[in-house]
Amino acid sequence: MAFKHTSVLLNETVDFLAVKPDGIYVDATLGGGGHAFEVCRRLSSKGSFIGIDQDGAAIEAAGVRLLGFGEKVTIIRSNYCDIKPRLRELGMEKVDGIVLDLGVSSYQLDTAERGFSYRTDAPLDMRMDQRQQMTARDIINDYSESDLYRVIRDYGEDRFAKNIAKYIVRAREKSPIETTGQLNEIIRQAVPMKFRRTSGHPSKKTYQAIRIELNHELDVLRDTLDDMIDLLNPGGRICIITFHSLEDRIVKSTFRKNEDPCTCPPDFPVCVCGKVSKGRVITKKPILPGEEELIENSRSKSAKLRVFERD
Repeated sequence: MAFKHTSVLLNETVDFLAVKPDGIYVDATLGGGGHAFEVCRRLSSKGSFIGIDQDGAAIEAAGVRLLGFGEKVTIIRSNYCDIKPRLRELGMEKVDGIVLDLGVSSYQLDTAERGFSYRTDAPLDMRMDQRQQMTARDIINDYSESDLYRVIRDYGEDRFAKNIAKYIVRAREKSPIETTGQLNEIIRQAVPMKFRRTSGHPSKKTYQAIRIELNHELDVLRDTLDDMIDLLNPGGRICIITFHSLEDRIVKSTFRKNEDPCTCPPDFPVCVCGKVSKGRVITKKPILPGEEELIENSRSKSAKLRVFERD
């Protein structure tokens, strides 16, 4: 299957990035190269672009898409948590802009055997990086009931987390849970009928939770954002697209903390903590997809773009 993915908030992201023709830019979640292509188009022969992704299929697809830009493009298969050492290997200490699109790609969702989607019956996989040993199957079959409950409650924000965890454990005692179809049926039984009718697909939140846990998505984001801001040259910008409230909350609070890091009590007449602002939040409110984009790409519905500029 060809790698297909429609980049969300494409024009808004590239416009906010304010690309300098001779600058150095990083797309740390390269995907199919949609945002990357538009950034590269704006670069001169002196500009540089680095694309990072942990998904082999994305690396391959983006490589083909960006072929025409020649030597100004470098593509690295890695998790963006390693952005600092990867850039250092290229002799780069600072960059002028970073893009982070935290959504699961359409390719990952639509390729049944990747196991990301509750809409097709497939093995329970959900690995962003297929070199990783652990899969969603391991979480579903090996986690304790209390750990499953914690994951589904915290990362899926599902009100029926306790019941879903209980039903999973009960089902796997009879035989291992191997496929998305089996898991869907278990979740369906755990969610009361009246909520199944009104609240969309009952598996949606559990799948999000398992995927986040397996790929350490929130930990990586939380642990890497400050590093990314530190990598920016003065005037450099980081543009981040999130797709659910957990990610958005981390981005919003990290941006705010970097804009105003002072920890002094509010009644202190002057700051004595010595913590200095690193820049400013450009988007006081997140940028949302317009009406046209929502019609063309229903998966953009929950997307939010936030932007920070380095002093």
